[in-house]
Amino acid sequence: MTLAELTVFGEQLGAAAMAALPCTITLSGDLGAGKTTLTRAIGRGYGVVEPVTSPTFALVHEYIARDVRRLFHLDLYRIKGPHELANIGWEMLSTERALLIIEWPDRAGDLVPDDALAITLAHVDDDESRRRVTW
Repeated sequence: MTLAELTVFGEQLGAAAMAALPCTITLSGDLGAGKTTLTRAIGRGYGVVEPVTSPTFALVHEYIARDVRRLFHLDLYRIKGPHELANIGWEMLSTERALLIIEWPDRAGDLVPDDALAITLAHVDDDESRRRVTW
């Protein structure tokens, strides 16, 4: 799908997530595959009006949607494994009635909820403007 299609998909997914709280979405894929781009679109569809940015160094960003719904965006690229999740408040994040988006979910191991929507993004060979998206 093109990046524009990815954006529309994300906005629709964010709107649908409002009815399914708590909701966890995991995003896997190589660096630059579009995980943060998709998260921005999901946030817009969910009602977040402030800019959604990558939490690579902060690990967690919290956003408040228009009607006080919460979105937590986690980027676990810099952690070594599930044992480090307590340091970022995992217990609170995983039980909150909110939308939880996790980039690099493999770093959380078995702590990712079983009912999480797992999305994988990949570059399309010879076409930098497209991504392969599976869920």
